[in-house]
Amino acid sequence: MTRKTVRIAMNGVTGRMGHRQHLVRSILAIRAQGGLDLGDGDVLWPEPVLVGRREHALRALAEQHGLEHFSTDVDAVLADPTVELYFDAQVTSAREEALKKAIAAGKHIYTEKPTATGLAGALELARLAHEKGVRHGVVQDKLFLPGLRKLKRLVDVGFFGRILSVRGEFGYWVFEGDWQSAQRPSWNYRAEDGGGIVVDMFPHWEYVMHELFGRVTSVQAVATTHIPQRFDENGKPYDATADDAAYGIFELDGPQGPVIAQINSSWAVRVNRDELVEFQVDGTEGSAVAGLRNCRVQHRATTPKPVWNPDLPAAYSFRDQWQELPDNEEFDNGFKAQWELFLRHVYADAPYHWDLLAGARGVQLAELGLKSSAEGVRLDVPEIQL
Repeated sequence: MTRKTVRIAMNGVTGRMGHRQHLVRSILAIRAQGGLDLGDGDVLWPEPVLVGRREHALRALAEQHGLEHFSTDVDAVLADPTVELYFDAQVTSAREEALKKAIAAGKHIYTEKPTATGLAGALELARLAHEKGVRHGVVQDKLFLPGLRKLKRLVDVGFFGRILSVRGEFGYWVFEGDWQSAQRPSWNYRAEDGGGIVVDMFPHWEYVMHELFGRVTSVQAVATTHIPQRFDENGKPYDATADDAAYGIFELDGPQGPVIAQINSSWAVRVNRDELVEFQVDGTEGSAVAGLRNCRVQHRATTPKPVWNPDLPAAYSFRDQWQELPDNEEFDNGFKAQWELFLRHVYADAPYHWDLLAGARGVQLAELGLKSSAEGVRLDVPEIQL
């Protein structure tokens, strides 16, 4: 067995998502299991090179996890021929330029979404990577959630019959930061820094709908800022210039006919559901409700016959009439699972289709969602290509 060390520049890992999900629960988790077995006698050993703007934060992170390499000079890291792969989890506004530099340096690209602040930039990144001949992937972690994997299994076996509609509810109350600290960084609420829930979440919803139910063909959205003032990490008030809630209706080109999807996204909603995100899928033969981990189903043959009668209290629980799907397999962390697939794509030529062009579709949907909201119209979503 041969161990191959791969040096990965990881930019933005001092942030919440980059640190917890990508460094700790993905790359360090792969190291903890002895590396990534490529299946041909080779084991891939990822060696992270931490990159960021704050040297003291990088140093502390490296010491915390026993890592040797960190730098505040991204250009020097990209010029290092021993660094083969570049990962980006920076703020959205800084990502596009950094990815261009990494592609020009011939590095393979793995990045958080959105890949750019606009469709033109996202398509240019995909084109540049294609022309350079580097491998590229975009994080689409929701596809690897246990609940959505169970939902995908139901779709694949035809459980739903003809799928009619999808209803999604996502969100939670993000504290304003005055009397309790906010759970999300302040830049998320400043449009000038690339913030906003449409830019953040519509790319997620695009790949979920595309992969499970069909290509998005139209969007009609209302984006709003429910909380106009928040408090930053230093307790100072600031104006929230980005949307913190979005209400979208999407038409999908499903394999058996059109599908209507309605998805609400909000950082100003208190949770009254089993999980922070839930999707209900209704079809002619059955329905399902899937969250982060769980999935409940109700088949046509076991569907009760409710009767509307507001004069009498409900004599039963509607939730109890659904059946919980078993796990039937062990689900690894979704971020780690996708990292492993991408590394196999780069170093074992395994198939992989969640690339920069797929990422551009998410940017396109966010861009059109904001335009739809601003103009108060429904907009077509044309297919994109290089």
